[in-house]
Amino acid sequence: MTKLGAHISIAGGHHKAIERINAIKGNCLQIFSSSPRGWNFVKLDEMQIQLFNESKNNLRIDPIYFHASYLVNLADDGRIGHLSKQSLINELNLAPLMGVKGSIVHLGSYKGEATPKKYQTLTKNIGEILEKTNSNSLFLIENAGNRKIGQTLEEIGQIVKDVGSNRVKVCLDTCHLFSNGYDLRSDRQLEELLLKFDKYIGIEKLELWHFNDSRDPLNSGRDRHENIGQGEIGLEEFRILLNHPKTKDYPFIIETPGFDGEGPDKKNLDILKSLVK
Repeated sequence: MTKLGAHISIAGGHHKAIERINAIKGNCLQIFSSSPRGWNFVKLDEMQIQLFNESKNNLRIDPIYFHASYLVNLADDGRIGHLSKQSLINELNLAPLMGVKGSIVHLGSYKGEATPKKYQTLTKNIGEILEKTNSNSLFLIENAGNRKIGQTLEEIGQIVKDVGSNRVKVCLDTCHLFSNGYDLRSDRQLEELLLKFDKYIGIEKLELWHFNDSRDPLNSGRDRHENIGQGEIGLEEFRILLNHPKTKDYPFIIETPGFDGEGPDKKNLDILKSLVK
């Protein structure tokens, strides 16, 4: 069965996200552990965790991932870097208790030139997070758009190699790939990307995909998400990814604006389901 899900709000309690994804007929899920706009370190009691796990198991929503706060910047060696580490340590220790596979992380920005010192801060911070967290939780690097760390497969590969942990894996976002010039609108182009991914990162490190169309053209350097089929990517790339023997078994999670502007919705998922052969 194809794994199709969405990023869903946890308003009213984490278990509510399970109900919401089930209502739009998704079978996997991405959530924030707490508000992504502040340094809120979530603490759930046993009853809240039990309710989440019961809901997840009863409705068969799997896999589930956290998305780390948008404020995270692991290349910062000051207050922001410290809070970024604390946030992710909290999140990655909570994840196994909830049956969540791990956290999808935007690594942040060098805030100017990428110096060896800033790069060392980045890898050191990731290493420290891994040391202080449950060995069953994954640290998932998301490829970046818009001049952030991790725009190319080569750059991500170097970070993965230097951190050197089997817990570090990768989430690929179609919109961010498109904004950086990676065009997957043919089988040949997808094959080339997968070969490149395997060369620089290792194909075993690929964990999931974010499915987002793009409001901006190929190689624009901008990463504004659009609803599936409504943007510059179009439907063919999603059809290929959903059916290609090398990619069809990954979880695919949408982060689209929604046709009503209210976020990922059933219509986006239904369009993707219609592309599955």
